[in-house]
Amino acid sequence: MGSGDTLLTYPARQPAIAATFVLAHGAGAPQQSAFMVGFARGLAERGLDVLTFNFPYMQQRRRVPDKTAILDASYRDAVVAARDRFRRDTLFIGGKSMGGRIATYLAAAEDAMTLGIGGVVLLGYPLHPPGKPAQLRSAHLPHIRVPMLFVQGERDPFGTPDELRPILDTIPADVTLHAVIDADHSLTPPKCSGTDPATVYADVQGVIASWIAAKSS
Repeated sequence: MGSGDTLLTYPARQPAIAATFVLAHGAGAPQQSAFMVGFARGLAERGLDVLTFNFPYMQQRRRVPDKTAILDASYRDAVVAARDRFRRDTLFIGGKSMGGRIATYLAAAEDAMTLGIGGVVLLGYPLHPPGKPAQLRSAHLPHIRVPMLFVQGERDPFGTPDELRPILDTIPADVTLHAVIDADHSLTPPKCSGTDPATVYADVQGVIASWIAAKSS
């Protein structure tokens, strides 16, 4: 793992999938969080080159996220850095919650083809604020033309798989929805279930790696 002021890289273990994945953090925790480091390492072990980064507000230790334009520009810089560091033609983007949402804006942008995005992976897509199902964050999704993988907990207050399905039906792109049984917004099962979160995370990491490998071939 290499590090810089705002970037962390996790080179793929052999055999590599021959794809790079840029993974963005959610609104409340940085790239150094246990969730982000665990997923980046897990995906690298499964053959992906992974790059993570901090959005400016997080790097500056501010609580309130930057405006969308700043988040977008920061993500674009991370994409350029990932191409420069790993030198791979195939690149996927995505992230946890807010990080994934910003990735979808990049994929829906008019210059998405120029960025060379091969697909998008969403870990707990924030379809709407908790308790406000009418405030959908989905108007841009039908503009995306690359494959998308939505990994959504069944108990996610930001949008359950059942809430996502009618939205995803309107998207012309190749869309896959992977529902995580009894999991919350962080893809974590309740303690009373007796299920080890590490087992759930490992399963999700396998799903992501297999999906990216299939879309890269």
